[in-house]
Amino acid sequence: MQLHIATGSELPIYRQIMRQITDAIAGGRLRPGDKLTSQRDLAVQLVISPLTVKKAYDELEREGLIRTERGRGTFVAPGAPAIDRGEQLERLREMAKRLLSRAHLIGVSLPELLRLIEEAQAELAAERDASQESRKPDED
Repeated sequence: MQLHIATGSELPIYRQIMRQITDAIAGGRLRPGDKLTSQRDLAVQLVISPLTVKKAYDELEREGLIRTERGRGTFVAPGAPAIDRGEQLERLREMAKRLLSRAHLIGVSLPELLRLIEEAQAELAAERDASQESRKPDED
């Protein structure tokens, strides 16, 4: 999986890494058990500090999305994230507030925002379906 960093983004680099990995897991491009690029190798690829990658991986591990096995590497975690549902919903609520604030600032109405969310959901579902199709063994 190739990650891309926007140096001019207001989102910190470690959060950009987290977001892309989370999106890849949600979209099915990364599946439970898939091995991630090592922290050192990812830092070299992205030309960033290894500590920045470590921070992203540590946060993703804390959220239960990935796990590190000493001497083997870092993998997408099996099963549901370790964070309880109530905490996850509270995080989503905070993200929703930020999204609504941003939409309000640029004049996007709630129906228009909901349409954008539905479009994004459809794109995510299509990515997940495409990923599942690409992982199926060839049937002859």
